[in-house]
Amino acid sequence: MKIGDKVRFLNEVGGGIIQGFQGKDIVLVEDADGFDVPVNKKEVVVIDTDNDNLERIQPKENKESIGKSNKTPTRTSYAKEEEEDVAFEAPVVELKGGDILNVSLAYVPEDIKIINATSFDAYLVNDSNYYLQYVYMSGENKAWKVRAKGEIAPNMKTWLESFMQSDLNELEHTCIQFMAYKKDKAFELRPVFDVTLHLDTVKFYKIHCFNQSDFFEQPAMVYDIVKDNVPYKQFRISGEELKQQMLSPKYSEKQNPTPVIPKEQNNKAEKLTVDLHIEELLDSTTGMSNSEILNYQLDKFRETMKLYEGRHGKHIIFIHGKGNGILRTAIINELKNKYNRSCNWQDASFQEHGFGATDVMIR
Repeated sequence: MKIGDKVRFLNEVGGGIIQGFQGKDIVLVEDADGFDVPVNKKEVVVIDTDNDNLERIQPKENKESIGKSNKTPTRTSYAKEEEEDVAFEAPVVELKGGDILNVSLAYVPEDIKIINATSFDAYLVNDSNYYLQYVYMSGENKAWKVRAKGEIAPNMKTWLESFMQSDLNELEHTCIQFMAYKKDKAFELRPVFDVTLHLDTVKFYKIHCFNQSDFFEQPAMVYDIVKDNVPYKQFRISGEELKQQMLSPKYSEKQNPTPVIPKEQNNKAEKLTVDLHIEELLDSTTGMSNSEILNYQLDKFRETMKLYEGRHGKHIIFIHGKGNGILRTAIINELKNKYNRSCNWQDASFQEHGFGATDVMIR
């Protein structure tokens, strides 16, 4: 960390250019308005550096004096302190229990009050006594793109990138690879970790999916990459395996038990909401074709209709999404062909459910 580095504040909005230092712990950051803001070194992260900046960066008062005097400009006292402190690195403080590896990937909205328009910041959180050499990527199959890489110190978090909701398609499949080690002391050897996540992009539109955590002052969505030395693994099932399970007799028995309806659901006026988005029904769709996904969603629709058959006056809200309208069209066709005499249906309330929901009432 040196004069000229571009930094970002960890716990506040914004950042700027390092102009100097005050002692060993305070860095002076020039913000967008031209003010030098004193900030603790631990509260900023370097996002861009210039190896030539020591030659070209000069304090503001020296820049103003050029042309007014023949004297060679001199650095201010805090710049001198920086020259003496350029190689300084704060000693690592190891925490009790920190030799158990815990690493998380976190997403923090810039302004959660405008969740549909705000940007998001991605962070890597190192909750351990190890240094991590990491690579943060996105992609699928053999096509992956490096989005950030570097080293993170023990018991620290580092900013990876900022993105908008329009970028979520690129982030649906995310991978973190890293190796853990200690400097200048012996440590227990750890394997190289390679963890791939399937992000539920729908959650980035829902405020309740962002919660308080030990790592951020504002609400965040936190995914465990490694928990207590164990790498995270998502449950995956291929389309063929799913089909075999659904056709097996044991599966049929489990899927068609005698329905037990709780007392609180006996109120006919109460509306039941069923979200048919595939990410709400399955942890992963790896290996499934589009037709298999559609059939799985329709099976859930049919199961719900069968469960509430004969419940006169009951309202069921099916959330199918706007998309390209394939699922909605399939549901409307089912209602016309099989439930024309027993049900009425219409678009659900836009204020409550937005576009992409159908309200079915049992006659």
